[in-house]
Amino acid sequence: MITIIIAEDHQMLIDGVTSFFEYDEDINIIGTVNNGEELVKLTLLKQPKLVITDIRMPIMDGIQATRKIKEKYPHIKILAMTMFDQPEAIKQMLDAGATGYILKNSGIKMLSKAIQVVAEGETFFDPNVAFNFMNDYIEGNVNVGKTEKVVLSNREKEILQLIANGKTSKEISESLFIAKTTVDTHRKNMIRKLQLTNGNELVKYAIDKKYQF
Repeated sequence: MITIIIAEDHQMLIDGVTSFFEYDEDINIIGTVNNGEELVKLTLLKQPKLVITDIRMPIMDGIQATRKIKEKYPHIKILAMTMFDQPEAIKQMLDAGATGYILKNSGIKMLSKAIQVVAEGETFFDPNVAFNFMNDYIEGNVNVGKTEKVVLSNREKEILQLIANGKTSKEISESLFIAKTTVDTHRKNMIRKLQLTNGNELVKYAIDKKYQF
């Protein structure tokens, strides 16, 4: 049985992951928290086999929390689940002690695979992160997940860029001379394609990915 604690400041994502693994005989989520400080406290109390943590969180980020956990209990495995694909973020998580790194939009199946691999003491990485950087930085075998490339239409990319710039659906509709309902439909389609949970996740995705079209 793989016991897990999840740290994520978006409760809907926690709820979705928890619901998916509710009846899994091999995975048991024994706690969830919304910030790094609570993650450290709960991890030291319950000592799970694996921790899944975001990087950007209130009070204490995932990098600091990972470092504190690994200093106290080096046998606990850490899997980062985040929107950050920048090499510096990956390096900092690896330096802190993480042995897995996946993006939130990679889907629940890849998360399930990552959990199994990292819990067994191996290294797992999302194929969409900076793989050349990983080859230079990590010694030994690296498990890399498989995923289909997400294809957004030109209009979706255009709208995503405006979302990243802080525009509302009404402002986007006025800027592109289309109906607000059309913008809302594009938002829903992008959330589905990117396997996100809600509009807030789409905004965070647009900002964190720093789309340049």
